[in-house]
Amino acid sequence: MKKQKQRVIGLLVGLLLTSGLQAQTPSDAVMMGSRMICILLDYRQGNFDQYWEGSSLRENQTIAEVSRRSILAMAAIGITNDLNVYVGLPHVKTESSTPNGGKFAGVSGFQDFTVAVKYKAFQKEMMNGELRILGTIGFSAPATNYLADYKPYSIGNGAPELSYRGIFQYKHNKGMYARVAGAYLWRGYSEAEREYYYNNGSYYTTWMDVPNAFTIETVLGSWFMQNALQVEVSYLSSNSLSGDDIRAYNAAQPTNKVNWGRVGVLAHYYIKSVEGLGFVAYYNQNISGRNAPKMSTVGVGVTYFFNFLKPKS
Repeated sequence: MKKQKQRVIGLLVGLLLTSGLQAQTPSDAVMMGSRMICILLDYRQGNFDQYWEGSSLRENQTIAEVSRRSILAMAAIGITNDLNVYVGLPHVKTESSTPNGGKFAGVSGFQDFTVAVKYKAFQKEMMNGELRILGTIGFSAPATNYLADYKPYSIGNGAPELSYRGIFQYKHNKGMYARVAGAYLWRGYSEAEREYYYNNGSYYTTWMDVPNAFTIETVLGSWFMQNALQVEVSYLSSNSLSGDDIRAYNAAQPTNKVNWGRVGVLAHYYIKSVEGLGFVAYYNQNISGRNAPKMSTVGVGVTYFFNFLKPKS
């Protein structure tokens, strides 16, 4: 029984990577106009009772199901029509949803503060539509001194991250669009509360090297109801460039090689009667992985945009 519990604790490093929102974020092709700001308040919940230990899919036999809830506050700010700035901070809570899982306490707290800049580098009307090419540079770092080496209950990797993303989107005049985005994620070191760990060899230090990764996202979507309703389906994959596998009967750690593939659907509706107000809902499911959870995520959010600085008369 003890070995089974240790195996369950060794689930995943990629838990925090399964965020689902895709509306007016650094990873889409939407741009806020000059002097415009969009405020987002998002709530999501992810649950899983299976995980990949290496490439082997296993069940959570002792704690049954792990849940992860988060509330994200984010702002997208239009500096110019071609340059947007994003700031955000999520609060995350993790726990087991069964009495037996209560022997392993969940945690809660503010996770990583994020700031990003998105630039629209190219836009051209062509083939009854519009082609856009954009680039994003982002940075995140822990907002609090949370414990990263406590998987699957830790709220983050506890390491700084730099992201470089390229975005290509073609949108037809009738509202349909296709988007492809690729990103490189550079990650720093995470500090653990132990002085030895194993990562394909012995390390006598408290610092763990979190693997860099790359992501690829493909999206098909369309606008309906005179651009009041946005609907899209997506596939997102993330792959670490180094790292080790979760070892049998051992805990996971930030050095693990985390790969996963996820499918998702999203709807964003703008209220015509209240200018600037919108509601978003989405669902995501991990369908493949390595050292990752087979997690499903549902989320809802509220968006509101307005002029924060009116032009001079």
